[in-house]
Amino acid sequence: MKVRIDSERCHGHGRCYDLAPDLFGEDDEGYGQVVGDGAVPPGQEQAARLALANCPERAIEIL
Repeated sequence: MKVRIDSERCHGHGRCYDLAPDLFGEDDEGYGQVVGDGAVPPGQEQAARLALANCPERAIEIL
């Protein structure tokens, strides 16, 4: 499983990195970004789904 953020859709609400800080971080302007290559480590799948479900802009994708 991998996660991705569509930077065109992200408005910088920060829910992804608040809910799943091991998977997402923020850039210098507060927009979400994927940590590393986006691979979701074992045990973090639920956090990825939680971030996806709570993104108001639907900018997160799970691949």
